[in-house]
Amino acid sequence: MDMSLSTPGSFDAAPTNLRLVRMVRFALPLFLFFLASGFEAWEHWVKTKTFFLDPGGILEVLIFGAVGPTAVFITLTYVEGLLQKLEEAQTRATAVNQNLERIVVERTTALQISVADLEQANLRLRELDQMKSDFVSMVSHELRAPLATLNGGLEMTRQFADTLPVRAQRVLELLTTETQRLTQFVQTMLDVSQLQAGKLQFNYGPVAVKPLLKRAVEIVLGPDTGRVIWQMPADLPPIWADEIHTEQIARNLVRNAQKYTPPQSPIVLSAFVRDQSLQICVTDSGPGIPQEKQGHVFDRFYRTANGKERHVSGWGLGLYFARMLTEAQGGTLTLQSPVHPQPDAPGTRFVLTLLIAEEEPDDGQTAAD
Repeated sequence: MDMSLSTPGSFDAAPTNLRLVRMVRFALPLFLFFLASGFEAWEHWVKTKTFFLDPGGILEVLIFGAVGPTAVFITLTYVEGLLQKLEEAQTRATAVNQNLERIVVERTTALQISVADLEQANLRLRELDQMKSDFVSMVSHELRAPLATLNGGLEMTRQFADTLPVRAQRVLELLTTETQRLTQFVQTMLDVSQLQAGKLQFNYGPVAVKPLLKRAVEIVLGPDTGRVIWQMPADLPPIWADEIHTEQIARNLVRNAQKYTPPQSPIVLSAFVRDQSLQICVTDSGPGIPQEKQGHVFDRFYRTANGKERHVSGWGLGLYFARMLTEAQGGTLTLQSPVHPQPDAPGTRFVLTLLIAEEEPDDGQTAAD
């Protein structure tokens, strides 16, 4: 690439013009002096053969032979000064141009080195990210078998829980709860890895929304389902989605609302049709999410603080995975906060938008890449 900076073409001719003006500055006035003086002398004295001083001739000699050449000399001297300044400006411009070319070359070389370093660092980061994903997937996969065995053993032990001491029963319940929690975490990590790799399968079809939400609420809230306020029309149309993964999205949203809503406060589940889509809203009565933190809510491993400014339990994967599953099905998952006028419980509303199942797509899609 040519990085040179060109100067105007008139600058290149400045030294030549300056030398020419310097030669002409003396030669032209002398030539004009002798020419005018000789012509006037011939006209007034030689031609008339008069050898006395003619005042008119003397005046014409002074005007044409002295004043004119002097004016030409002064003009050419002024032009020479301008050309001298032009030459000096050209010299400075050439020096600046050379300096700029050197700076451009240095900066271009440094930029090329920086770009190469960034490419290498980016490649290394991609390799590390792939190694991390492979490691997480491998570990999660290897944990499934022992966790399944542990869950099975705990379930068999629970059948004889009545014969155990009260303290042993409490320990058994704690082990069961934590084992199930760990199993769910391992399964989530596997699903996230598969979804990131484009290997998670989606089986699309019409899905009834209200039964799906009821199952999600019963699984997450258990006996505490009475705190849910339902706001849905009776003729709610089905959505076109993967039922298993959509229920997983609903569970994550309800579980998130449960974490941030006080025990005696309600959780509102609503749904309504908008254009060709169905919007499912999960609204809690929690402390809300500050505006500056809303852009990070769907990031991996990000958790917001509750009203007491301490982090709630969890891994920060629920909302991240929910949004990934939603977008993989062509939907959107957004949030609104605050949603309530109470300053101590402004709440948060998560809005899940999916297409209505009016008819099967023409391409007969049954799985997502």
